[in-house]
Amino acid sequence: MAKGLDVGTMNILSAEPEDDGTKFVQQRNSFVEIEYSDMAEQMLSRSQVLHIRKEDKVYVVGDDALNFANIFNKETRRPMEVGILSSDESSAIPMIKLITEQVTGNPSAPDEKLFFSSPADPIDSDVSTLYHQKTLESMISDMGYDPEPINEGMAVIYSELADNNFTGLGVSFGAGMTNICLSYYAVPVMKFSVARGGDWVDQQAAQATGTPVDKITSIKEDDFTLDFTTDVGGVEGALSIYYENMLNYVINRIAEEVDEEDVEENLDVPVVVTGGTSNPDGFEELFDKHLRDVSIPFSISDVQSPDDPLYSVARGALVAARSEEESDSSTVSQPSPSSE
Repeated sequence: MAKGLDVGTMNILSAEPEDDGTKFVQQRNSFVEIEYSDMAEQMLSRSQVLHIRKEDKVYVVGDDALNFANIFNKETRRPMEVGILSSDESSAIPMIKLITEQVTGNPSAPDEKLFFSSPADPIDSDVSTLYHQKTLESMISDMGYDPEPINEGMAVIYSELADNNFTGLGVSFGAGMTNICLSYYAVPVMKFSVARGGDWVDQQAAQATGTPVDKITSIKEDDFTLDFTTDVGGVEGALSIYYENMLNYVINRIAEEVDEEDVEENLDVPVVVTGGTSNPDGFEELFDKHLRDVSIPFSISDVQSPDDPLYSVARGALVAARSEEESDSSTVSQPSPSSE
């Protein structure tokens, strides 16, 4: 068996085959610190809240972290920032390891193949993704898996564009980064990221309205619609403004980076938009509208978004892992060449 893993700034998700479908397991990639007491730890354990104790502190991890942050009026802390491991968070690696273990479980066999998402280096920042990728690779290997990184944008294409021979433009709007990949018959001809995503939207809206960032995130995830009909000055109005600003920024970077030589003449390219940040109603239509306003050297056949955009990268990583696994099995089963 094989597994796919989406290591995102906001969420970590695993994907594995189950009967005729795919099983997804998800945890929020965050934690919150609370004071230790015997009673608190007992209550957390009884309630099956994911947590770890370190000296005189208890860290609530994953999905429950945001709830505890809102209850105790605290800010959640993140193992990752702008799409990679946070250099400012001393607990980043043990926390992300705990969450990853929760979503992947143990390997079903020694050296089970696991493809994990890795962002491309951003074109608008000096950030390097190499340390992040190699650290995750080592961590996942220590868990007993055979890890392989896959570009996040390419994972989108594996997930959503099989019917188009894995040809098209995949755009993954994550919390820390937005990853873009242009593929031609499963060969990436352009891949990059920009250092803006859902976190940037949340931070700008929080600063504009004087609202805590975690509260902004909760409002955004609770049936927020990108329709620009909200009152000026409100949180949803600020979210709409900064969403549109982020979309324009990303689309302009795409227009600047695409090279005519990378695209076959007269090629109609489908565009797939995924990622948790693309979840609000109206996002796909707004992206389509702004993309068609810029000059790019290919025709757009359509702009589409899956019903479950949050799962797309994990699903694509699973597709790649299973393909590699089948390829390895086929190679092993081939008869040895005759020595005669």
